[in-house]
Amino acid sequence: MTNTQTEIASVSLAQPLEDIADELGRSFAEYGFAVVRDHGIPQDLIDRAEAAAKAFFALPDEVKRAYKIAGSGGARGYTPFGTEKAKDADVFDLKEFWHVGRDLPEGHPLAEFMAPNVWPAEVAGFREVMSALYAAFEASGRTVLEAIALHLGKPRDFFAASVEDGNSVMRLLHYPPLGEGAPEGAIRAAAHGDINTITLLLGAEEAGLELLTKAGEWRAIDVPPGALVINVGDMLERQTNGRLRSTTHRVVNPRGEAAKRARYSMPFFLHFRPDFLITPLPECVSAEDAASAPAPISAHDFLMQRLREINLA
Repeated sequence: MTNTQTEIASVSLAQPLEDIADELGRSFAEYGFAVVRDHGIPQDLIDRAEAAAKAFFALPDEVKRAYKIAGSGGARGYTPFGTEKAKDADVFDLKEFWHVGRDLPEGHPLAEFMAPNVWPAEVAGFREVMSALYAAFEASGRTVLEAIALHLGKPRDFFAASVEDGNSVMRLLHYPPLGEGAPEGAIRAAAHGDINTITLLLGAEEAGLELLTKAGEWRAIDVPPGALVINVGDMLERQTNGRLRSTTHRVVNPRGEAAKRARYSMPFFLHFRPDFLITPLPECVSAEDAASAPAPISAHDFLMQRLREINLA
C-alpha cells in the first residue's frame, strides 16, 4: 500500500541549528528521513553538475564502459545499467551511475581505502564541477550532522573527527526511460537501506521516491524544488542503537508520460572514516537492550560486508 502523505520534517538550514535539531531528530527517529531547504549548495552549481552528468550518460555505451573499473566495487567511475541489485532482490535495478569519491594526497594514511578518481575526457569541465559539488555536499552534510549531534545531547562538533577524510561518495544517477525489455518485477531502485552515515539527495522532485513506515506503508516524499532529502544510513543507526532509523526506501517506476522520461538524481553518501570504530553510544543503550546492542565494527569492514550483499564487491 502506498500513502502519498508524509509528515517528515521540512526545515531550513538558515535557521539556528538549536531551533531545528529536535525537529530533525524526531523525524529521523520516526521516519529516518527529513527534507532540508536553504542547504547552501548554489543552484548554479547544481545546474552545471546536472548538465555535465546528462552529457556523460548520453555518450555511447562503449565509451561509458571504458570507465568501468574492474574490482573496485563501483567505488569510482562508471557502473553500467543492470549491475546493482538491492539486498535480497531477484533482479537488478533499472539504473546506471557514476561515482566521485575523495581524492587523498599520496602517502595519506587512509589512501589504501580510497582509490584516485577517474574523469571522463569526453565531457568538458566534468572534473571541476563535480569536485566543487562534492565539497558543497560535504559542507552541508557536516551541518546536518551538527544538528543531529545537538539532538543527541552532544557538542555540535561531535561527529567532526569521525567523518574527517571519510570515505564519502557522490553518485550521479541516470534512470533511463522505461523500455519494453525490462525484467519482470524490476524497478528503478528496489527497496533498500543505505549503508553510510547520512545520505543527502538532490533531484528528488521527480516523483518516485518512497519510504517504508513503521506501520509497513509506503509513503511518497514530497520535495520542494532545490531542496535536499536527508536520510539516516545503517552506520548512524548502528551508532545510535536504532534510536535514529535507517529506513527502507525505493524509487518506483512512473506511469503514463513520465515513464517515457529519463530520471536523474545526485545522492551524496556521507561516510565515517574507514578506521572509525562504529560503537553504540552509551546514552542510546539501556540496561534492557545492552545484550542485543551491535558489536563494534570498523566503518570499512561494515562497508565491505554490505557491498558484497548488493553485488558491488
